[in-house]
Amino acid sequence: QVQLVESGGGLLQAGDSLKLSCAASGITFGPYATGWFRQAPGKEREFVAARRWSQGTTYSADSVKGRFSISRDTAINTVYLQIDSLKPEDTAVYYCAAGRPIVSTIATERGYTFWGQGTQVTVSA
Repeated sequence: QVQLVESGGGLLQAGDSLKLSCAASGITFGPYATGWFRQAPGKEREFVAARRWSQGTTYSADSVKGRFSISRDTAINTVYLQIDSLKPEDTAVYYCAAGRPIVSTIATERGYTFWGQGTQVTVSA
């Protein structure tokens, strides 16, 4: 059984940095792409960033370019989302996902098979 578990969310202030974790069991991240999505209150879930580990390619939404980065610790099968210079508009539930999307679906939910339960990030002004 595949399970993705996010952690690291919390209440922060604008300008802070945060590192979210996504620990996997039942799969290893290497053969899959890892995507991060977020859902703000009253809004649809949106793509944030993704990385295809086997190709070494990274994708990110224009709204977060330069502030969000993805890394991985293969020893503990965990992927991280580093968020710098947090803004109040970053407030959302953040989800990690794993799958085998093609380039055209890497920024879409349908590109991913496995999902975590989400972790709340709240940024105050």
